[in-house]
Amino acid sequence: MLDSETKSRIDNARNMLVGKVPNPSAQVEQITIAMIYKFMDDMDIEAEELGGKRTFFAGDYAKFAWSKLINTGLAGHEMLALYSDAISSMTENTGLPALFRDIFKNAYLPYRDPVTLRDFLKIINEFSYDHSEKLGDAFEYLLSILGSQGDAGQFRTPRHIIDFMVEVMAPQKGETILDPACGTAGFLISAYKHILQNNKDKKGNSTLTPIQKQKLANSIKGYDISPDMVRLSLVNLYLHGFTDPHIFEYDTLTSEDRWNEFADVILANPPFMSPKGGIKPHKRFSIQAKRSEVLFLDYMAEHLTPTGRAAIIVPEGIIFQSQTAYKELRKMLVDNSLVAVISLPAGCFNPYSGVKTSILILDKSIAKASDSIAFFKVDNDGFGLGAQRRAFDKNDLPQVQAELECFLQAIRESRDLATLELACGQVVSKAKLAANGDYNLSGERYREGTASLSEFPHVMLSEICDINPDTANPAELYPNSYFNYIDISCVENESGKFLGPNKTATDDAPSRARRLVKQGDVLMSTVRPNLKAFALLNEVPDRAIASTGFAVLRTKPDLLLPSFLINVLRDERSVNQMIGMAGKGAYPSINQSDVESIQIPLPPLDVQNEIVAEIEGYQKVINGARAVLDNYRPHISVKAEWPVVRLADVCEAIVTGPFGSALHQSDYVDDGIPVINPANIVDGIISTEGVKMVSPTTRDNLKEFTIRKDDIVIGRRGEMGRCGVVTSEMNGWLCGTGSFVIRLKEECLTRFAYFLITSPKIKQYLEEQAIGVTMKNLNQGILSSIQMPLPPLDIQQVIVEEIEAEQELVAANKELIVRMEKKIQGVLARVWGK
Repeated sequence: MLDSETKSRIDNARNMLVGKVPNPSAQVEQITIAMIYKFMDDMDIEAEELGGKRTFFAGDYAKFAWSKLINTGLAGHEMLALYSDAISSMTENTGLPALFRDIFKNAYLPYRDPVTLRDFLKIINEFSYDHSEKLGDAFEYLLSILGSQGDAGQFRTPRHIIDFMVEVMAPQKGETILDPACGTAGFLISAYKHILQNNKDKKGNSTLTPIQKQKLANSIKGYDISPDMVRLSLVNLYLHGFTDPHIFEYDTLTSEDRWNEFADVILANPPFMSPKGGIKPHKRFSIQAKRSEVLFLDYMAEHLTPTGRAAIIVPEGIIFQSQTAYKELRKMLVDNSLVAVISLPAGCFNPYSGVKTSILILDKSIAKASDSIAFFKVDNDGFGLGAQRRAFDKNDLPQVQAELECFLQAIRESRDLATLELACGQVVSKAKLAANGDYNLSGERYREGTASLSEFPHVMLSEICDINPDTANPAELYPNSYFNYIDISCVENESGKFLGPNKTATDDAPSRARRLVKQGDVLMSTVRPNLKAFALLNEVPDRAIASTGFAVLRTKPDLLLPSFLINVLRDERSVNQMIGMAGKGAYPSINQSDVESIQIPLPPLDVQNEIVAEIEGYQKVINGARAVLDNYRPHISVKAEWPVVRLADVCEAIVTGPFGSALHQSDYVDDGIPVINPANIVDGIISTEGVKMVSPTTRDNLKEFTIRKDDIVIGRRGEMGRCGVVTSEMNGWLCGTGSFVIRLKEECLTRFAYFLITSPKIKQYLEEQAIGVTMKNLNQGILSSIQMPLPPLDIQQVIVEEIEAEQELVAANKELIVRMEKKIQGVLARVWGK
């Protein structure tokens, strides 16, 4: 496990770079290079202590030794020049093993601030080299901040999913293990740890000889097209004990150099996205395709040994897309190697991606012995499916793993599969999968007693819509005049509310104004991050022209209703197809051919009408409930006879959290006493979501900043008046520097003061009084000066009870919205057959 001290050092190093190197991937790269630089010097020192000589910093490179770099007598600009020269020239240092020269390939310093560099290197100097698990875990934590790794559709696989896939594959010593899109080598390291763990005696000592360990390391290899990923993989493996990692910068899909290399075990989460125009692969693939996910899966299936097996994460498109390449791929898998499909929950890869995925389990020997395939569904993977992915107690993965092993063992022993009892899965014959020729791999399609996908065929938009049917230049259509321009600002993202066009003179017409629209057209944004923006144009103003940032979909009236189309397009299954198609660049987008290939279910028109009517009924309830939420504001009718006092007059104290040296980044721990800041106050509730924590000892040294029941915690910046009331379980928590604690006297009820402070009038006052230029702040004086009416306590109590009763009704509307949204999701799930 990663200790808090090492984690804190890494966090400090990142924080030091953030102002100069905002990109997380670049931060990781700079920390990686600096750590390896420091470790090389550590190894030189160790060699000298053992009677040997320096090898890394010797000869012409002795001037770059770490001790000379951090020499306090070195001027800032001299240190910067020395470090910059060192990392850029290290790749030519023949005293370095090839591994290290590869790590420094194309290395450079992306900023020229000596102060930042000096402070950064001081933090790196706190690390020392060893081959311990501690340092390997530290580097994996550093890699975990990467999230999205690039424009090619790679994203970090959660550690528990990696470990699950490795446990299912159960790699053994003597087997070759490959990840052909290895990223930072997470699968390879997990497989290595699995083998080490399963080769220990009863006392926990390894039973592997040094030669066997070396053979094991040599049997593990990975490819990646990105030199940055290769560098990170090399370091990651090195820090886990690999002296000569076999990671290669290699384009798996277009190069043939390693085509004749095979593996016993393949573990991978290959890139989902393809560049504009698709991949241009060589001719040795059995499936002719241009989509990266198809080609990667084809490659892995073809590069297993005759008894090989694989666990591969795939996007939803692989499961049911009807294009020829997808169907051919699924047929090939079903016929030759596929034994199981594990459907993962849609939020499994949050916050990096919302793409719906599955895990395909391949096993060539078992596939030949079976005429059936198992389908498993994971509803919960041990973590909440929201952006924060908090751990909780619902986890289907262990059950799925156990049931999958029972299924595979039954095949090995030639037992009757009908006797298997699968709580999370079902067994489907290959003949059933092949029945209509599409080899659809959605398990729900074959579940007895539920609507199947075959009830509503999936068709491409090109078959049921005219896409971008009319284009024109507004300056030519309306010379020396104006037109109504529709761009992304005219559509409310996700809700689809059309806000109306922008009136624009033709002589100032944006170059993207090219799409003519008509009443009944559906607009679909084609540029990320707005791929969830759709609008149904029930009313279109005269002279309306849309941006080419939209695709205009004009439904064929005998096949498709616009109102049905927009509801299905907003569903995550459609959006995930679009996300999977988006290309590279700062604003990745999908082109017309991508739009044409999007698939949706197509019920008959009368069924479409019924579905739309049901969804619209639920939506009307949602709109009404949202109107209540949008318009409700607690109101206190102030009477003239009530005295008006300053907030300070009814407070024991108004204090803020510890400043400056009282609390440092190094004081924070993984599990301890929460420190409350404005981000932890949401809708009047104080939450521990994402909260920082300190040890009880640190808290005890800052007792004056602890909060207690019935305190009000209010943010000093950001949304003025954002505050929450402290409950009993929060006693002893700390108030951070970003907040004030308002502690009231007995003559003022906490909830009464809270309702006043959060009223529009007081919020406006705080906005007007806040100080600062780049960021507005409150201070103690501003809060103290708040003017508030103070009725007797019994009247305060009546007011509080009345407002709280109103808020219960408002909360019921929130619950109603959640219920109605679930009903809409249920309708769409029936339409998709899932």
